[in-house]
Amino acid sequence: MHAHEHGDHAEHGHSHHDHHDHAHQSGPDRPQSKHDDHDHHHDHGHGHHHHAAGVAERSLILALVVTASFMLVEATVGFLSGSLALLADAGHMLADAGALALALVAQRLAGQPRTELRTYGMRRAEVLAAFVNGMALAGVAVLILKEAAERWFEPQKLNGNAILLTAALGLIVNLAVAGILMRGRKDNINVRAALAHVLSDALGSVAAILAGVAVSWFGAYRADPLLSAGIAVLVAVSGYRILRETTGILLESAPPHLDVVAIEGTIRTTPGVSEVHDLHVWRISDKFDTLTAHVVLARGFHGTDVCREVAERLRSAHGLDHVTIQPEPPRPDDLVIVRRSRDGAPLRCAS
Repeated sequence: MHAHEHGDHAEHGHSHHDHHDHAHQSGPDRPQSKHDDHDHHHDHGHGHHHHAAGVAERSLILALVVTASFMLVEATVGFLSGSLALLADAGHMLADAGALALALVAQRLAGQPRTELRTYGMRRAEVLAAFVNGMALAGVAVLILKEAAERWFEPQKLNGNAILLTAALGLIVNLAVAGILMRGRKDNINVRAALAHVLSDALGSVAAILAGVAVSWFGAYRADPLLSAGIAVLVAVSGYRILRETTGILLESAPPHLDVVAIEGTIRTTPGVSEVHDLHVWRISDKFDTLTAHVVLARGFHGTDVCREVAERLRSAHGLDHVTIQPEPPRPDDLVIVRRSRDGAPLRCAS
């Protein structure tokens, strides 16, 4: 039931100003003005958000510079030595560099203020960038597997020492970049996506080291494409995890850490709530979970008090801060009587 459908029950509504620090609660008697204070509640974490965004951006810039620089070195040595493992790792680092650049662009977009057209700003830019990164990882994995299969049937003579030295340096670089990104990963899905790239790349460097050892010490040239295939699997797993998380957000699924049944139970058991419907829980962007619901008031309770209590319970029990509760008046006292025929089939309804 929407606000305009129960204007006669204005006593159950409430002012948004009364509760902007608890929830985004619109009463049945009043539409929300764009000049309301709802900004205060939803932006209460902006100080932390801007600090986290600044840390994330600095981490991404430094990681991009280091990754792109060594990528050129690894690609050059891989081409000269003929090592697929090094070329695969360089390709992975290229994907890393692209992911980091894309993450930086998305970080800037996500920091843009909201507008009348984009009322949530461009927070989803981070999610879209991470989704593209996941797709890129999947593409890199396919290319590596294709080349590894060809190299397996036609092994090539390789310079094992060059592979070993370059792969060892690559591992050091990857671990250094991972350390940089670890600082900004907690509150940013973009940085976590980039970190997934780098960590799987570090494992790729380990595989390239093993390939160098196998070639230089044992002359086992097939170890190079075999371990390259292992790198491809690592890349594919990283891509799958990122795609799974970002797809859930883009499809507006309930965040996996939130139990919707338990949330509904919390609302239903709040004093003054007789029914709850149109319950929706979704994620706008990383660490930004949102809930909307309609609650039917029990007789003798005021909508303002009930909505405040529901919002507080959702905050304390489930960590939900961005909550919109729509109160609805109690159901009429008249009971609906269903007349039935002798065989139990309903004939008509009357009040």
